[in-house]
Amino acid sequence: MSITNLCWIRRDLRLSDHHALSQALKNGDQTYILFIFDKNILNKLDDKKDRRVQFIIESLLDLELQLNKFNASLIVRFGEPVEEIVKVSKDFRINALYFNRDYEPYAKKRDESVTKEIQRLGLEVHTFKDHVFYEKHEVLNGSREIYKVFTPYKNKWLETFRNHESVIPNYKCNLKKCAQSKTKITLSSNDLFDLIGFIPIDQDLKAGERNALKTLEKFKKNISRYKEARDFPALNLTSNLSPYIRMGNLSIREMIKSSLESEDEGSQIWLSEIIWRDFYQVILDAYPKVEKNCFKSAYDKIRWTGTSHHFRLWCQGQTGYPIVDAAMRCLNTTGTMHNRLRMIVASFLTKTLLIDWRKGEEYFAAKLLDFDLAANNGGWQWSASTGVDAQPYFRIFNPYNQSEKFDPDGKFIKTWCPELSKFSKKHIHYPHESDMVEQIEAQCFIGEQYPHPIVAYKKQKELALAMFKLAVKD
Repeated sequence: MSITNLCWIRRDLRLSDHHALSQALKNGDQTYILFIFDKNILNKLDDKKDRRVQFIIESLLDLELQLNKFNASLIVRFGEPVEEIVKVSKDFRINALYFNRDYEPYAKKRDESVTKEIQRLGLEVHTFKDHVFYEKHEVLNGSREIYKVFTPYKNKWLETFRNHESVIPNYKCNLKKCAQSKTKITLSSNDLFDLIGFIPIDQDLKAGERNALKTLEKFKKNISRYKEARDFPALNLTSNLSPYIRMGNLSIREMIKSSLESEDEGSQIWLSEIIWRDFYQVILDAYPKVEKNCFKSAYDKIRWTGTSHHFRLWCQGQTGYPIVDAAMRCLNTTGTMHNRLRMIVASFLTKTLLIDWRKGEEYFAAKLLDFDLAANNGGWQWSASTGVDAQPYFRIFNPYNQSEKFDPDGKFIKTWCPELSKFSKKHIHYPHESDMVEQIEAQCFIGEQYPHPIVAYKKQKELALAMFKLAVKD
């Protein structure tokens, strides 16, 4: 009897080194590949011009082109995942469902519902580790508990890796066994946008598995400089891979292999960043409360005193702090933000404007092309000192010092705050301290073309320290 499998792809939009797809193809005579635009997620997006939706659609079209070479095609649906998978399973007479595990609270509940319903139909369900290299039960401390501090976790991660002889699996996919959907109609961009009711947009970053691999190869040429250059946004010497990683255009195993091709410090730092990613996924999986609450429960008592007006100015990049404003304007325009800048603006929102980290996290969730719940939550709680292995609350980023150190010539600031572009190297970081002659020469008047600082940093720092001390005392 012929065996027909269904591989449900989600945040793993590629056709190579794909654990679930590899096994579905291996264990069946033919395999259909299904992607569902989940209405429970899309209906929450108010802006129908969404960069992430655009990226997903481009990724799907890239997969479709690859599959067409094998006389195969994707199945794409929009709706409630349980209902759509049941329909597809019946329509295509599926024997077993295959998919890779997800660790976000909503995804876990959704996948549990899908599994129960498919098994109720008498079909098999097979799930796989693919999104991370090690799941939460694979890297534990001596008491068989989850690590809550990164460095010991990293050390144990590396020890575990070495104990497994540093073997990195490669889940090969025999695409000749992929099936043609019954419609036999090649997907188009218009078809997909019409299906979900969204509007196409133009964006510079091109999605898809093949573009991800090209970007990885480009990064590998500069990886030796990664340690020194990664903190300087104007240099653009980070990997630029985060959207591809988020959408699964690139596998974590491919990244780890790339990090091990050289023993220089840049490669080691990048591997450390990959392990951070695993760490945050483990924390979200093991402690789903962090989605809404502080990991350090005592800090749920913090009385955030910042104003909604200041929050709006932060969102708009109109705070009067050039490095913060440049970073936020870059985010609003491109959907991207350099990691050093994420730390600067997060510290500024929580410890200078005294605004709840959850508001910043929510804003990033709406704007970031590479939005990932585990990483976004982990990063915000780290900056706010409320999370796992977070910086101590009394360590507060000075935005002026950060600006001078990581954008010394003001190149990044000038790109995104062009009204400041004629200020000197000194005053680009402190335009409000320039005198009238300097403002005339710069053709920018503080309070008119560019705002005064909306708060005084030193005063706010003292208020932040008092705010955190009070929470700890209570």
